[in-house]
Amino acid sequence: MADFADIYGQEQIREHMQYALRTDKVSHAYIIAGESGAGKKLLSGIFAKALLCEKRSEKEGMIEACNECPSCIKALSGSHPDIITVTHEKENSIGVDDIRSKLCDDVVIKPYESTRKIYILPEAEKMTAQAQNALLKTLEEPPSYIVIIILTNNVNALLPTILSRCIILPTKPVKDDVIKSFLMQKYRVVDYKAELSAAFARGNIGKALELSSNERFEKLKNETIDLISRVQNLNTAEIMDRIHVLLEPAEEDAKSSKKGVDMGQYEDFMDILYFLFRDFLVFKSTQSDSHLIFTDKVSYISSVTRKCSYEGINCILEAMDTAKKRISSNVNMDLALELMFLSIKENL
Repeated sequence: MADFADIYGQEQIREHMQYALRTDKVSHAYIIAGESGAGKKLLSGIFAKALLCEKRSEKEGMIEACNECPSCIKALSGSHPDIITVTHEKENSIGVDDIRSKLCDDVVIKPYESTRKIYILPEAEKMTAQAQNALLKTLEEPPSYIVIIILTNNVNALLPTILSRCIILPTKPVKDDVIKSFLMQKYRVVDYKAELSAAFARGNIGKALELSSNERFEKLKNETIDLISRVQNLNTAEIMDRIHVLLEPAEEDAKSSKKGVDMGQYEDFMDILYFLFRDFLVFKSTQSDSHLIFTDKVSYISSVTRKCSYEGINCILEAMDTAKKRISSNVNMDLALELMFLSIKENL
């Protein structure tokens, strides 16, 4: 039962929506833009529910839906006839037929119960050029009662003519301390895990929430750090065997090929390494655990920093940057990671 008070870190979008509700100056079209997990769906749902609420009221300085009227009850259950989510049949594209049948042809039908009819269009970056042009015709001459809320991970994938006819509301990265507070207060996540999840999420509150309860990520973190702790006693083949196990897809996503790599797992693996060596530098310079990300690994971090040098850690970080650039340039991943781990063994 999310409300505007439950929005963390997207104050500018919230204030814009609040102004629209207070003044009844509601645009016929909005674009909420931002990466997956940034809260686009949550924001659109809260706004749609409030727009159609029959008994809005002010709570703690914000206009909120009542969550009790028939309209709110239907909105909360996902069954409101005047809140339409535009779905599509193909996984990777939204075709012109989807847009015409579920939006363009439907807008001529007046609201069933409310004064407005709201269309929410997720994954709008998947629209074909023909689909976007069909949508454009509706945006050029919209009925007075419709509100179209377009959600996209990539605003640059939309035609300039569509952008010019919508109010664009970009989501912004949320500060780590705000994410940490959100996880601890709303979901009772323990402090060290909340801080770790916030650091890895890079401002994405949805990703932080997913990481905080992701057992696979917790296992990856522990096994990656274990690999680094044992790296001096392993040969190259043994290191690569362990990396292959760490990066293999989850069972439900596994391909027939034994060499399949989960790229999301690879990115998390590299992030874990980056933050671990960052913690080595921080602890070596401060001799304090107050600014560490891996606060549950203080004993290990302390033991490593007694033996390694600043120059060695910097060489490792540079080797990591080189490996990431090579892999992004389609250099063989195994070769790039082998060279990176040679540097880790040499400098740690």
